[in-house]
Amino acid sequence: MVQNSSPSARGANAQQLNKIGRGRIGWGFIAMMVILLIIAGRLVLVQGLDVGNMAQAAENQRKVVQTLPAVRGKIVDVKGKVLAESIIRYNITVSQINFAQYPEFKRVDIDPKTGEGIIDPATGQWKVESFTADEGIEQLSQLLKLPFDDVKKSVTGDKVHNFVAMDVSPQVEQQVAALRVPGIYSEVVTKRVYPMGAVGGPIVGFLDKQGKALAGIEQTMDAKLTGKDGSRTYQAGKNGIIIPTAPVRTVPAVDGQTVKLTIDQDIQFYAQQAAQQQKEQYKAEWVSITVVEAKTGKAVAIADSDSYDPNNVGASDPSDIGSRSISSVVEPGSTSKIMTAAALVQEGLATPLSEYLVPPTLTIDGQNFSDSFTHGTEKRTLSGIITDSMNTGTVMAGSKLSLQQRYDYMRKFGVGEKTGIALPGESPGILAKWQNWDGRQQYTVLFGQGVAQTPLQTTMVFQTIANNGVRLKPAIIDSFTHADGTVETVPQAPGVKVISPETAKDARDMLEGVVTMTDYKVVDIPGYRTGGKTGTAEAPADNGVGFDGYTTSFIGMAPMDDPRYVVGITVQRPQGNVYGITQGYTFNQVMGQVLRSNDVPPSTTPPVKLPKFYK
Repeated sequence: MVQNSSPSARGANAQQLNKIGRGRIGWGFIAMMVILLIIAGRLVLVQGLDVGNMAQAAENQRKVVQTLPAVRGKIVDVKGKVLAESIIRYNITVSQINFAQYPEFKRVDIDPKTGEGIIDPATGQWKVESFTADEGIEQLSQLLKLPFDDVKKSVTGDKVHNFVAMDVSPQVEQQVAALRVPGIYSEVVTKRVYPMGAVGGPIVGFLDKQGKALAGIEQTMDAKLTGKDGSRTYQAGKNGIIIPTAPVRTVPAVDGQTVKLTIDQDIQFYAQQAAQQQKEQYKAEWVSITVVEAKTGKAVAIADSDSYDPNNVGASDPSDIGSRSISSVVEPGSTSKIMTAAALVQEGLATPLSEYLVPPTLTIDGQNFSDSFTHGTEKRTLSGIITDSMNTGTVMAGSKLSLQQRYDYMRKFGVGEKTGIALPGESPGILAKWQNWDGRQQYTVLFGQGVAQTPLQTTMVFQTIANNGVRLKPAIIDSFTHADGTVETVPQAPGVKVISPETAKDARDMLEGVVTMTDYKVVDIPGYRTGGKTGTAEAPADNGVGFDGYTTSFIGMAPMDDPRYVVGITVQRPQGNVYGITQGYTFNQVMGQVLRSNDVPPSTTPPVKLPKFYK
């Protein structure tokens, strides 16, 4: 039998139970608060204090840095005509992972004429089309003009980034973007092009497929042309999609500088054509034509036969890469006789009218010398010796110079050292120390044998005479234009005084005699006084043993009353009778073009006619 408790007992029990419940609730509340405090503290550590840089590490995992390539600077001629520039191209890429997620996709139908979406007149909404992945691949293959199987292979797989097509035009890239195939993207790249092709090719140079500068101005001015890449930094999820709420930091690219040359593209083209014609006419190994401004040393043209096209370097012979005008060394021959004559006049050992009794052959220190034409013993002036290019007379007159003087004047005229022109591959030429000259070389250097120069070096000898005896460093860079439009003009390098203005005038008068006192009228340009010197020398064999053929040349200047330009022509190993080969006609054509193109006023004074003989 169950005994019922009294009301008072039940009340006491209820109070006790309520007390216990309140205690349990209190302890639960306390426990809950402790847990919340622990969680909050952990959050403070992670989000506030970031112990261990965990937040930064997470951000770094999402961070993507995209390079914004700087556009390589242009190379332009003296008149601003573009010789080299970089154009925008695109590489079409794919995220194979993203592409695989869309066996079917939809896109708004695009009007190909306007590039805008098409409205469905029945619904008033965008007209949407559905495509399978294979249909998207087919459309890509048609636009990119690639086989279907090749495109499918490119987009299939598990790569985050893969190439579908490279070097795509902006027009094609826009068409690809309009397809809106999932996972297909594009990245901008630049491509180097040379609008003038082979005109000035060895001067301009080229880049290889990796963008490395390998020749010409592209190589020597690479630091100026390259610029500085920028960057775009953003955060992306695992699927490569940009997180829209994350900040994007952009450092803009600084494009490369424009390099303006002293080269005149029109004159360069004309000179190259003339060089090629000379090569073909005489079946020569190569021909070089250089044109410089007498008073500034600026190169107007440095032309070589078989000039290569930088757009297609692989189609050219490797031996044609680079400019022979600055890299090939040849004996200058009789063009050097004007240096000997100038040294004699400068040292007070002769004048243009000094008299020499010149025999048909000359023997000195056991060495025999003769001339290219038959003659008896003649009463010659120094000018007459230079006019008819007599080896015998040059040795007779030049022997008054000590060996040291002969060497020193050649060095002063720039023989045996690089000119310093801003092009790669320049040779210093060959000039042995005078102490090492043998019994014959000490005399042959007086008429340009036993010494070797580049065509440009020989041209600069005549520039010195044209410029009143001051030798200048040949310049090929006119200025730099920075990305902000600032123009930095390259100052003219200081010159070197080699001979006095009076001696230079005497030398010019003797050079003019080559035109006025002989039948070599082919170099005579109507309206302009001209002067110059021919040269012929044996060409050393390629194996270094003996000689093989000849090197012929003509270096001249105009107008003689106030020389503005010097033109040098060198022909290596022409075929046929060497004494029937002439560069006079080519000089006439090139110099005439230069004078007319630059509006040089005709001569206003009569030509100088120094006598070749004395009584």
